[in-house]
Amino acid sequence: MTAAIETKSRLRIGPYPVDPPVVLAPMAGITNVAFRTLCREFGSATSIYVCEMITARAVVERNEKTLHMMSFGPEEKPRSMQLYGVDPATIGEAVRVIVGEGWADHIDLNLGCPVPKVTRLGGGAALPYKRRLFEAIVRAMVSAAEPAGIPITVKFRIGIDDEHTTYLDAGRIAEAEGAAAVALHARTAAQRYSGEADWSAIARLKEAVTTIPVLGNGDIFAAADAVAMISETGCDGVVVGRGCLGRPWLFAELQAALRGEPVPAGPDLGRVGEILYRHADLLADHYGEDRGLRDLRKHMAWYLMGFPVGADLRRRFATVATLTELQDLIGELDPTAPFPPDAEGPRGRQGSPGKVSLPHGWLDDPEDAAVPTAADVMHSGG
Repeated sequence: MTAAIETKSRLRIGPYPVDPPVVLAPMAGITNVAFRTLCREFGSATSIYVCEMITARAVVERNEKTLHMMSFGPEEKPRSMQLYGVDPATIGEAVRVIVGEGWADHIDLNLGCPVPKVTRLGGGAALPYKRRLFEAIVRAMVSAAEPAGIPITVKFRIGIDDEHTTYLDAGRIAEAEGAAAVALHARTAAQRYSGEADWSAIARLKEAVTTIPVLGNGDIFAAADAVAMISETGCDGVVVGRGCLGRPWLFAELQAALRGEPVPAGPDLGRVGEILYRHADLLADHYGEDRGLRDLRKHMAWYLMGFPVGADLRRRFATVATLTELQDLIGELDPTAPFPPDAEGPRGRQGSPGKVSLPHGWLDDPEDAAVPTAADVMHSGG
C-alpha cells in the first residue's frame, strides 16, 4: 500500500475539471485509442488521456494515416489531442481544421520531444529557445481555437541543456498568449529520458506562472511519486508517461492516492493476463487482429516485468500473432504469482544524455522568429 493524500482537485483545463489531477502523456506509438481506453477503465473519467502526437501538416493535408490515429472512443470527453509543428501558419490552420471538423475538445502543443531527427530541424524541445517563434505559434493556436472554446495547453522541457534553459520564459510566454495550462517535463533535451527529473524546476515554474495551472512531468512511476511531486512542487497536477507502460492500473492507484483513499495492491499475474488480453482485444478492434497483435508485442516485456516468466514463454509472448494464441499463452502463466515490488521502477526508454542536434546557428539569436527550414514537412502523423 502506498502513501496517500487527500486532494480535492481544483485543476481545470479550460472548461474541463480534471479530478483527480492526472493526465496521460501522449506517447508516440503507445497512446492510441486502445491504450487510452484501457487506462480510462482503471482511472477516472474526469482525468485527461491524450492521443499520441499528430503533426500539424498531416492534419492540414488530411493524411489518411493521421486521421486514423486521431480516433477517439465514444466515451472520451474531453477528446485530447497533441499537435507538433514549427510554423505558426501551418499549426494555426491545423487547429482551424480540427475545430471546424469537431475532432477534438482540447489541444496540446508538443515542445518536449528530444529525438534528434526532430531537434536537428528546430522542432520539439529545440523550439522554445526561439522565444518569438514560440510566442507566434501559441498565439496562432489560441486564436484559432478560442472561438470554439477549445483550450490550448503547452508541454515543454527545462531547456536544450543546462546552459540553455528556456522553461521560465516558455511558461510566461504561454501564459501571456492565452494558453489554458502548461506542463513541464523536468529534464533538459540533452538528458533525454536519462538520470533523474529535476522537480525543483517545476516548483520554480509554478512560482513564475501564476494565472494558469502548472503540471509536472517526470519520474512518476508509482502513486507515491505523484503525491510527492505535488507536495514538493505545489504543481496543480501530474502528467504520467513511461510509468504506465505495461501498467494501466497505475491510474487506479493514482486516483486512490490523490483522493485520500487506500491504494490498491498491484495485480497478481492472473489479473495481468486478463488486462493483457483486454488490451489485445481493444487493439484488434482498432487496427484489425493482425496489426493489433503486432502492435501489442512491444508492450509484452512491460506487462511481464519482474514476474517469474521463463525466457521461452517470454519469447513466445513477444511474437504472438492471434488472440487465440495469446489466450493459450496466458493460460501458461502462474496466475497466483504476486505483483513484484521491484516492478514499480523506470520502464521504457531511458538512454544516455548527449549533445542535442540543432540546426546550424540555432543558438545565435533567441529572438529570431524565422520558421526552421524543412522542420514542418514530416507528415507521417508522428
